[in-house]
Parts: sequence; C-alpha cells; structure tokens
Amino acid sequence: MTLNEALQLALQHFRAGRAAEAERVCRAILNAVPGQGEVTQLLGTVVMMQNRPQEAETILRASIAAKPDLPDSHGNLGTVLQSLGRMGEALAAHDRCVQLTPGTPEGYVNRGSTRLALGDRNGAATDFARALKLQPIDTLAAANLGVALREGQRMAEALRALTRALVVEPGNGEAMLGYAHALREVGRLDEAETAYARAVTLTPAKTEALCYHLYLKQTLCAWNEYDRLCARVTETIDQDAGVVIPLATLSIDTTPAQQDRSARLFYDRLVKRPSAPPMPARPENRSGNRLRIAYVSADFHEHATAYLAAELFELHDRGRFEVLAYSYGPDDGSAMRQRLVTAFDRFRDIRSVPLDAVARCMADDGVDIMIDLKGYTKQTRLDLLSRRLAPVEVSYLGYPGTIGCPHMDYVIGDRFVTPPEHQPFYAERLAILPDAYQINDRRRPLPDQGPGQVPSRADCGLPEDGVVFAAFNTAYKISPTMFALWMRILKRVPGSVLWLFEANPRAAANLKATAEAQGVDPGRLVFAPPRPLADHIARYRVADLALDTLPYTGHTTTSDALWAGCPVVTCLGGSFASRVAASLLNAAGLPDTITRSLSEYEALAVALAGDPVRRAGFRKRLEEGRMTAPLFDSHRFTRNLERAYQVMWSLHKAGKPPQGFILPAG
Repeated sequence: MTLNEALQLALQHFRAGRAAEAERVCRAILNAVPGQGEVTQLLGTVVMMQNRPQEAETILRASIAAKPDLPDSHGNLGTVLQSLGRMGEALAAHDRCVQLTPGTPEGYVNRGSTRLALGDRNGAATDFARALKLQPIDTLAAANLGVALREGQRMAEALRALTRALVVEPGNGEAMLGYAHALREVGRLDEAETAYARAVTLTPAKTEALCYHLYLKQTLCAWNEYDRLCARVTETIDQDAGVVIPLATLSIDTTPAQQDRSARLFYDRLVKRPSAPPMPARPENRSGNRLRIAYVSADFHEHATAYLAAELFELHDRGRFEVLAYSYGPDDGSAMRQRLVTAFDRFRDIRSVPLDAVARCMADDGVDIMIDLKGYTKQTRLDLLSRRLAPVEVSYLGYPGTIGCPHMDYVIGDRFVTPPEHQPFYAERLAILPDAYQINDRRRPLPDQGPGQVPSRADCGLPEDGVVFAAFNTAYKISPTMFALWMRILKRVPGSVLWLFEANPRAAANLKATAEAQGVDPGRLVFAPPRPLADHIARYRVADLALDTLPYTGHTTTSDALWAGCPVVTCLGGSFASRVAASLLNAAGLPDTITRSLSEYEALAVALAGDPVRRAGFRKRLEEGRMTAPLFDSHRFTRNLERAYQVMWSLHKAGKPPQGFILPAG
C-alpha cells in the first residue's frame, strides 16, 4: 500500500466516524514515514474525537512544528485548548487559523465560540456574522450569532439571526431554545411559550429547556401542566437525569438539598472549566492599608438590587475600604445609574470585556474581596463564575441560595435565611449577620412625601369599602397552591379584594379564569400596572394587608411594603428563598405576622382582615420604627457587613481556609 493509499484509508475511517481505526492507520504511516504534517494533524484530530485532549494537544503541536501553515492543525488545537478551559491560548490558535484561511467560515465560527465563552459578545457576533457572509446557509453560525446578540441585549438582531437559523433547519433544538429566549425578552410571551414547548420536544435530553418552559408558564400563570412539569424538574435533580437551572428550583417545592444539588451540577456541567488558569498575580506593594472590595453585577441601573443597595455603596467607611464596581449591565442613563457611578471609588464598565481581561483588571486593581451580586439570576455572566478572580469571593443579595461553586468562599445570610444547620446545603461557608442579611436604602421614596403621593382607592380601581389584600410579588412566584389559599381567604372575608401586580395581560386573564373556576367573582381581582418606584410604594398606603407567596417569598417587594407601613403575612419555609420575608419582618420589628404553616397563614390573614385595630397597631409600629428598626438602619447594617468582610480577610491573611461564622451584634 502506498503512502497516499494509506492516507486515503485513514480518511475513510475518519469520515465514517471510526476514530480508533483511523488512529491505527495514522500511527502506522507515521512509524513508516515520520514528520508528515497532514497525517500528524489527522492523528491529533482522531485522538481528540476519542476524548483524550492532553494527548491531542501534544500531537497537534507536533503537526504545527512539522508544517506551521496547516490551518486545520491550528483550528483543531484551538478546539482542544477550549475543551481544556485554556481560553486565551484557544483564541490565539483560532486567530492563526483564520489568518491562514480567511475565506473559510468554520474558522470564524470556532473563534466566535471562544470569544463568546470569554465574554466578548461583540467580537463573537462579528465572527459569526462573517461566517454567515461566507456561507449564508449555516444553522450553527446563525444560531450562535443569535446567542451572542441576545446576551449583548441586541434583541431585534438576535431574533432575526435565530429566525434565519430556523428557516434553514426548523428542527434545530438549540436554535429553537435561543429563539424562545429572545421572544421572552421582547415580551412576545405567547409565542415564547410555544417555542419553549417545541424546544423541549426537539431536545428531550436538554433539560434546561424544560426549566425555561416551566418558568415561562409560571410567568403566564398558565398552570395546566404545572404539577407534571414540577415533577419532571425534581425527578431530573433526584435521578441526576440532566441539568436543572438553579433559579427554577426556588419557585417550586424543593428542599435545600435539592437546590444545592442542582446548583452544583449546573456549575460542574455548564460553568466549570477544566484547567482554569490561576488568579493573575497582584501588585505586591500598594499604597494605603484600605481593604479593596469590588461589587460585580449587571444591575447597576434602575433595578430592584440597586433600589436596595445604593446606600450601602455610599456608606462604606472610606477610611478602611476602597469600593469598586464591575458593571456588565446596561447604562440606562437613569438618575439611579448616575447615583451609583458616584457612589463607588472606581466604576468599571466590563460589558464587552473578555474574562481574561476582567481577571487581569481585577488583579491590577488589587481587589481583596469580590462580592458577586448576581449568582444564577437573569443576565448573569456565567464566565465570571468559572474561575477565581480575587483572593476572597462572596455571594450576596442577588441569588438566595448556593452557587455550588468551589471558589465562592462565603454567602452572606442571617439566622433566618441561612441558619447554621443549613451549612451542609451550601458550597460556600455561611457568614451569618446579626440582624437581616438584606440591605435597605433609606433614600427610597417615602409613601406620603414627594412624587409618591398616596392615591385614593378610586385612583387605583379599588372599591371604596372592604379589605384590600395586596399581593405584589411577580407573577412567576404565584403557585397554584398559594392562589387557591388566597381565594379561600376572599371567600371568608366578604367584600374583600385581591390587589395583584399586573405582570402581563395573559397572566391576569389566567388568574381571573382560575378565580372564577374556584367560585370567586373575578371582579374581586384588581391589577396594579407598573409605576415608578415612588408611586408604587405609595400604593401600599391604600392596602390593608399584604399577602406573601411561598415557596419564593417577597424580597424587595416585602421591604417596600414594610417601608410603607403595610404589614405582611408570610409563611416560613425551608430554604433561603422561602425564608426571606420572615427575616425582613423580624428585623422590621413585626415578627407577629410570621406563620409556620399555610393553615396558620390563612387563619391569620382572615383574623387580621376582621381586626382593623390590630392592623392599625402594626402599621403604627412599622412607621415609628422606619428609621430605627434594624431592617432600615443602613449605617448599622453597613458596619456589620464591613465587620464580616474583615473577618473573612483576617482568615485569609492568616493562611486559613474559609470558615463559617456567626457575627455577634456590634
């Protein structure tokens, strides 16, 4: 057999997917005639196909040494390095491949995927668009372009790209899932529901699609498949049958152990990178002794997290702390954005900055403690969780649960949301604050001052008489069980109404239909449209009593109600997300309305509805404690949080591993 015939045989095996046979022939050729660049490249490729990336890297580098200008060697090396988590080297290899063959679309697709993994969404979009120009009928390039554009908040362009992918290949599940995401982001929820259902059918093994489908149906309060979908999600966790989106576990009945398991598996399978590079070296000598802390978030604009935390950033003791922001969310030009930019000593906009550059910047800034304010919530940058960026890393405020990440050192909690006995359900060590874990901004509007003048019942579309129960949590937190409980309360309190936040028209229609099916006049459901924060808070002065959700309780929503003096009835659940409202009520000085079962919750709501004197007493207690209760004492909270940061840093400086601690009252 001639050399050419042997090479053709190896290629036949390769094209037929017979990697082991192709490897055997390639090795035979190279034993007979060493130094063949093309054959060495093919050998590296078939070794890579057999999931032996380190060996493949060595072979592909030998191929490049033998024949430096062989594009496939560089491209395949880039793919191997990407699988090993060495993204910077992978990008350099793909760069070389594109330089050698600028007219080949595959090179741009591969480089684009690496750029996307590095957080360079704009660069990735440019590469995918270039690939499409070279090969207009390319589903992968179009679908990936859609992902890059959507993650970069360029929704209209993302929809066009994903539509293009689905025109070429209607049965492509990845493209369908991306299309559903984009439809949801632009508010086309009915179409998104259909697209999610289609994505679940097309990719039954991709259990993330199932979670997103459930979330969308929760957003629409479309409960026709609720029990079945919830059961499939919990079975997926319990049977290790796929990846579950961690946030999806918080709004259905799951245990802390299930939430922990889903987060760890999500991290291991979708976030973690093999051989992640070490944290870049930090400057050895720097001026001053202040601790440098960096808050990382996409929410430094008009957002619930900003409404809570703005004053925290302003109140940090500048004699002991230097406070930085790393922002990867939009600049909405709002007054809140301007306030936040001013609140920090340095404000870094890292929207289009790749991960390696973020790591380098954080090292050059000498960040001691990084505080992640996002976790697994909407618009998070998962790449920032894939490697250590600072000597001490802390999860706080944004995500009520574990990140499941081995280098997230601490999670900030309190004795309600993270009791010490819950430590086994966290990858992080518990840092338990003395009051409530949640910061509050005392510069938020007061309910009877400034633009947020208290409206009349008529202004709000409410009847002049009867008890008004407010339930302003977002629609996806409303479970069928809680809604049925609310309907029982309405039946037991004649003339009462349920005042709900109007999330979307479909949810409102579904809730009205469900009320009627359960024997309640749908006219007793009143919907509050979105309003500016001051006007929204002022509405709580019209409500008589707020009703909380379970298992995902109110966070900012509960704080707003208590700030306005409106008592909230909640039920203490078993996990972080289901215990937040109880934590806030306790810190606001109103533990009276924390219940331990849904039957107790229902009984208390009905009793308070018939006891206006007791309700008035609760409201008076909240209003008198507005500036003194621990929940709203921003100075006290900031000092406690700073003490927690100093404990963490002292342990690190002493060379000790992270340790959980309960911070005593200061």
